[in-house]
Amino acid sequence: MTTPKDHQRVNDILLGPLERPALRWLAAHSPAWMTPDILTGIGTFGAFMIFISYALSGNNPAFLWLASIGLLINWYGDSLDGTLARYRNIQRPKYGFFIDHTVDAFNEMLIVLGLGLSPYVSFNVAALALIGYLLMSVFVYVRTFVDGVFQISYAKFGPTELRVIIVILNALMFFFGAPKIALSFGTFTIYDGLVGIIAAILIVLFVVSSWQKARALSQIDQRPATPVK
Repeated sequence: MTTPKDHQRVNDILLGPLERPALRWLAAHSPAWMTPDILTGIGTFGAFMIFISYALSGNNPAFLWLASIGLLINWYGDSLDGTLARYRNIQRPKYGFFIDHTVDAFNEMLIVLGLGLSPYVSFNVAALALIGYLLMSVFVYVRTFVDGVFQISYAKFGPTELRVIIVILNALMFFFGAPKIALSFGTFTIYDGLVGIIAAILIVLFVVSSWQKARALSQIDQRPATPVK
């Protein structure tokens, strides 16, 4: 097995040509007192801001804009912490990998369940989306342990693109409210359908990716021959 330092990091995202130079610039211009741990804390602060903003959006839709600002803060802290560590050559591979991804899981819970507390997406649908995201996270981490490939982007989409999608959803919710669709088995908002589709894509991607990886590993990691007695 490989160590976190040896992992091949795959982050081929759609916004990469914009994000990578921006992160390098931010790392180069960060004050000396800024550390990766502080940035991780800033990312979590952004996640709490999103959670609270969504929970209050039923009282005033303007809180949706605060949620979008929280997403920007979350991106800043979550995306820059590792870049800053690499820029300053102060990586702590095991500690950094552990802290980064356990905190990520907590932040994801805050963001998605906060959305479920808003009047725009039902809690059940949000929980399903969280399950899909966490399933894909589990697949990424297990694959990292098994074959040393840490792949956080699929079909050019990663966490940054998901944040952008959520910001767009926030704007749509503010300007158009929550149009309802009445079906035979219940009443849902349009955003329930959109978030439900994202949840389904994540779950299907987890199942298909896990099956494909299991097949590939089965060919590589052959069962030992039964010894002849």
